Amino acid sequence: MSDAPMSGAPMPVPAPLPTGIPVLPHGPAWLRSPVGLGRATAALLGLVVATDLFAIWADRTMYDVASALVDGRTGEGIRRKADHADSLYSAAGYAQTGALLATIVVFLVWFHRARVNAEVFDPFGHSQSRGWAVGGWFVPILNLWRPRRVMLDIWDASIPQGSRTTHGLVNVWWALWLASLVAYRVSTAEHRDARTALEIQHAAGRATFADAADIAAALLAILVVLRLTRMQHEKALRGPAGTAL
Repeated sequence: MSDAPMSGAPMPVPAPLPTGIPVLPHGPAWLRSPVGLGRATAALLGLVVATDLFAIWADRTMYDVASALVDGRTGEGIRRKADHADSLYSAAGYAQTGALLATIVVFLVWFHRARVNAEVFDPFGHSQSRGWAVGGWFVPILNLWRPRRVMLDIWDASIPQGSRTTHGLVNVWWALWLASLVAYRVSTAEHRDARTALEIQHAAGRATFADAADIAAALLAILVVLRLTRMQHEKALRGPAGTAL
């Protein structure tokens, strides 16, 4: 007898897929405490503020020396002050860079964790994929608005039930961050191109403004990080048994 299947034999019918089980749009998510990372991020942002204050001191020292040169003052005393101003300016730049790099790393880890937690609270309330919580900061043009969109989705998902959703704190922080970014780029370009004492004086003034703007943005970022961390922690503790952080 032939082993070939009989012509017209019915094919097996696959079992029906289970219904009523929603497919998570961003993959599986799990709650993990944001508290430790949130505190570490806030502390590092405080370090950014401290280095910016040091930079403002360096900026003002450079401004004073440049002003003296613009006024025509010269001599050994002015030369020593100029060398001191250069040393301060360089040290402030290194301090700011180190603090910023450390803060970026920890902030991104915290931000990604907050995003995953927010997916547990509301799997369907996110307009961007999970990867944009990190990648959105590094894509030119998109980094001017997409991280804010991700933050707002996280914020809305983390609001305790019954509370009113407001985005004022996030919007002010984002506006200050953009302002500090523009001020920094203008200041850096002006300092790089400065050749005369008057140009150095103007560049030092721009740098003072840029550092002050960065302080304002960092202080608002601390408030955002601590507020969102607290909201997620409290919402998890109020959830079903076994989901507390």
